[in-house]
Amino acid sequence: MNQSELIDAVAAASGQTKAVSSKVVNELFAKIADALAKGEEVRVPGFGIFEVSERAARQGRNPQTGAAIEIAAAKAPKFKPAKQLRDAVNA
Repeated sequence: MNQSELIDAVAAASGQTKAVSSKVVNELFAKIADALAKGEEVRVPGFGIFEVSERAARQGRNPQTGAAIEIAAAKAPKFKPAKQLRDAVNA
């Protein structure tokens, strides 16, 4: 399912127009991204937890030359599914 199909499904389930549903879906993703950018986690009961994971700096290798390179520390978004979502997927 892509974003357009998600918007269509939300519009059909809620009885709203596609324009309203598009605004809701886009705003939902924007608010999750804003919270993660602030270092906060977003908990959605029955669905899961969006959080930020920190990766430490480390040594790597350039695959073309074999030279050692330094890979900088970084933050990455992470998602932990709730038990209900895992059960639904595995059912």
